[in-house]
Parts: sequence; structure tokens; C-alpha cells
Amino acid sequence: MSRKPARMIRSVKSMATTRREYMGGVPASLLTQFVIGNKTAKFPVQLSLNTNEKCQLRHNALESARISANKALEKNIGSANYCLRIKVYPHIVIRENKQASGAGADRVSMGMRRAYGKPVGTAARVKMNQILMTLDTTEQFFNPAKEALRKASMKLSPSCTINIVKGAELLH
Repeated sequence: MSRKPARMIRSVKSMATTRREYMGGVPASLLTQFVIGNKTAKFPVQLSLNTNEKCQLRHNALESARISANKALEKNIGSANYCLRIKVYPHIVIRENKQASGAGADRVSMGMRRAYGKPVGTAARVKMNQILMTLDTTEQFFNPAKEALRKASMKLSPSCTINIVKGAELLH
């Protein structure tokens, strides 16, 4: 059975379900690395990726955004010239009411009876204008860093903006 599309869990509708000790078998988050690159160096320029709307982001969408940004940065800048930080954590548990499909499904399926759902993944609940990830780099790598954050934003469902947090006086 395939996962349901992300548009079904994207909107923030009800209370967050976060108490994993009461649920059996919540799958682990795919997002495991939150700081990538040169973790010790101080960089003068900091860019941030902000959301433009309130929504929920799946853990696999955050992981694919991290991978695409990291791949672009390592290819164009090198791993010693940046530090990428993920600022949100997927702690909301996503549940699905699994429906049987195929021949004889009407005799097997329970429909909406006991439809609380089984845990199938996790998501991060984000607010409007919340920072999703920050990227520290130097002035000479500003344009490749901005392009890497743009590629990461293509993997996420809400529209995002790239803001210069510090170092704006160096670039303008």
C-alpha cells in the first residue's frame, strides 16, 4: 500500500500528536543529520530559508531538501566552506486510516469504524516566516549558497524565501 499524498497532511487541522510512548511502532525519522559541513569555523555571511505559510512538513521532504542543498554545496563550494543547519525537528506523528483495496476489499475493510489510524511517519509543524534552515558561508560563495537554498526549497511543499541574516553590508 502506497503512502497518501503530502497534501493530505500539509494543513494544520487538529492538535499535534507527539506522545510516542502511548503509540506502538512510530517509524523513525529519515532526518538524522541536523548540522552539515564545517561545524567549527566562523563564517561572515548567513542565509536562511523561511516559509511563507503555516503547514506541516514531512520528515522525508526535509531530508530530501537537506540532501539537495548539501549536494549542490559540496559540488560548487567544498565541504570546508559552509555550515548548513536544519532548524526544525519532525516530532508530530502522522497517522493514516489504511483502507483495503482490490478484490474482496468490501468484505475486509472496516471503513470509518475505529478510524484513529496507524502511525506512518513524522512531520514538523512550522509557522509562517519560520526559519527552516540556515547556511553560513563566505562572501565569495554567496551566489552558489543562494542557489543551493533555492534547490532545497523546491523539495518542500510551502513556498519559501531566502533571507540574508547577517553580512548584508558586505554584499550590497
